[in-house]
Formats: sequence, C-alpha cells, structure tokens
Amino acid sequence: MTATQLLVTESGRGRKQQGRRFTPHKGAITFFAGPFGVLFLLFYLIPIGYAIYQSLLVVEREGTYGEPQQVFGGLTQYANVFANAPFWESVGRVLLFGVVQVPVMLGLALLFALLLDSPVLKGKKFFRLAFFAPYAVPGVIAAIMWGFLYSPNLSPFTDVTRSIDFLSPEMVLWSIANVVTWVFVGYNMLIIYSALLAIPAEVYEAARLDGAGQIRIAWSIKIPMVAPALVLTTVFSIIGTFQLLAEPQVFRSFSAAVSSTFTPNMTIYATNSIPNTNLAAAFSVVLALATFVLSFTFLKISQRKAEQ
Repeated sequence: MTATQLLVTESGRGRKQQGRRFTPHKGAITFFAGPFGVLFLLFYLIPIGYAIYQSLLVVEREGTYGEPQQVFGGLTQYANVFANAPFWESVGRVLLFGVVQVPVMLGLALLFALLLDSPVLKGKKFFRLAFFAPYAVPGVIAAIMWGFLYSPNLSPFTDVTRSIDFLSPEMVLWSIANVVTWVFVGYNMLIIYSALLAIPAEVYEAARLDGAGQIRIAWSIKIPMVAPALVLTTVFSIIGTFQLLAEPQVFRSFSAAVSSTFTPNMTIYATNSIPNTNLAAAFSVVLALATFVLSFTFLKISQRKAEQ
C-alpha cells in the first residue's frame, strides 16, 4: 500500500475519543431541541397532515345551486390524479429535465470547485465570487433577464436569437435548464469546495511523494473524497427539479410553449386557482411521494456503491 492510500484510509476512519465520555442531561436536550421540534411540527408535519386530509375530501352540492360541502371521498381525488394526463406529462417533462440538467450542473460545479482548490489557479477570491454571484440573483429576476436575452425582438444578440428560437416548444425546456444551471452552479460548487477544504494536507503531500500530478490527485483523491458532498448536492437537485416553478412561470410571458401545466408545481398552482383545493392537495401528496421515492432510491444506490 502506498503512502497516499494509507493516509486516505486513515483519514476516513473516525478517531476514538479518549477519557471520560460526556453524557448530556435529558433536560438540556429537551431545552435545545424543543424549539426546533415545535417549528418542525407547526411548519412541516401539520401542513403535510392537512394536505393529506384535504386530499381525501370531495365537494358535493345539493342541486344545481346548492351550497357546496366538503365530504369524505376516500381515494377519489387520487383516482383523478392518476387519470390526469397533463399532470403526468409534466412529471415526465421534469424527469427529462433532471436527467440532463442535474449531471451538467453538478459536473460544472465539481469542475469549478476543483479549479478553486488547485494551486495552479491565480485570483481564487475573484473566481470564487464570480462563480457564486449568479446564486445571489433571485430566480425570478434571473428568469426575466434570460427571457429578454432569448427574445428575438428584445435580445442584444439578435443574429443568434433569430437563427435559433430558444423559446420554441422544442427548445424552451432547455432554455429554462440553462437558467437553472446558471443560478445554482455556484451554490453546489461551494458545498463541494467546502468538502475539498476538509481533506487533510498530508494526503496531498503523500500523493506528490508518490509522483502524482494535479490531474491524478484530482481524479484519484479529491473526487472520491468529496463523494458524500456530490450525493448531497444530487439529492438537493432532485428535490429542486420536482419543485420547478418560478422559472417556467416567468417564461410563460415570453413563450406560448409554456402552458399552465408545464411542470407539476404549475399544475398544482393552476388547479388550486380554479379553485379545486382537494385535487391540488392530492397532486401535492403524489408529487411529494414521487420526490421521496427518487431521492431515497438514489441514496440507497449511492450507499451500496460506497460499501462495495
């Protein structure tokens, strides 16, 4: 085993604490965890429970002009969800979006993080700020800005926008993907870069003693050791993909190809505006379950690969 492999192995092992182990008092745990538990209950568990409750109700009227009443309808709303073709088309659309956009975004984030961590790069403070700056722009503002850049009659790059219609039905999804990538590359880069800074310097010194260059160090040491950060950013990106709303909502002003059911969240928003809150709640529950299943499946696959 080389010096590099030995140090990487040792750095990955947790150090056993020496001396007497400190056991916190139960009252102290309750005191510090209590506020979080209350907020978690009020703003997470209760809304989820209320959405599930709403999804089990249906609206009934007595006669044509009778007063509407909400009554228990069982799984009626869920049957409507699975029969709703526009909703499942929007789910397929964001799945395609995520399969292409997430790897591109995280690949760029990893590349930029490796560049910032490289001793060859000069002006790291400037590039760190430049890479992260788009994330400081609100998503709605970024979508408006890029929407004007894509518009053939408003863009300063008219030669490009008139030859390539970025707002056409075939291109608009990828135009939105470009906006999302531009905004979130810097955010994911900082997470990966923080993981790179946590790698012990001794590992790099041992690798250089073994004759490894910067590319070899990046490929064999840095990328494997930031794998947990890559898994974390991927899970965040999967969740964010299914929550896509602001960018396509803004693009409705620029392109007729973006309908009110372009993404699942837009479908939920449009359904709730009818108003049909019960069906919108059922949409939300199904979407949340789909997001959970995909995220959990990815975590399990990543865990199995890490154990091999």
